[in-house]
Amino acid sequence: MANETTLTIVGNLTDDPELRFTPSGVALAKFTVASTPRLYDRVTESYKDGDALFMNCSAWRELGENIAESLKKGSRVVVTGRLRLNRWETQEGEKRSAMQLDVEDVGASLKYAQAKVMKMARKTDVAAAGGDPWATTSGKAERPQDDEPPF
Repeated sequence: MANETTLTIVGNLTDDPELRFTPSGVALAKFTVASTPRLYDRVTESYKDGDALFMNCSAWRELGENIAESLKKGSRVVVTGRLRLNRWETQEGEKRSAMQLDVEDVGASLKYAQAKVMKMARKTDVAAAGGDPWATTSGKAERPQDDEPPF
């Protein structure tokens, strides 16, 4: 969509991703990425940690399932997505809001680690697609609506 705020964040997972399924069976992975800047202090001539940013993230469908299978607490990741403001009201009537990243893509950071990438098989019926392995036979590609407040 036009005029959406796209954000890329590099950091570590604060916990294992939580994989859930909607009533219709669509996978949703929720996780939090912590990003802490390192700042050089000229007075002490050493590096110090800055204020940490904790970003709540949500990934849908196969991406969410792959994240839950591949990443764990402490994994260093590069996450790209659309920044979204969620608003809701508590049972006591208090209005709340929280920023969230709707994840479009995730990669393991290879700055301090190594990874082995395995390509996943496509979930299409090649025969039904007329022999084209890249044709899709699935229905809607829309993101389902989240019926619950974030995290």
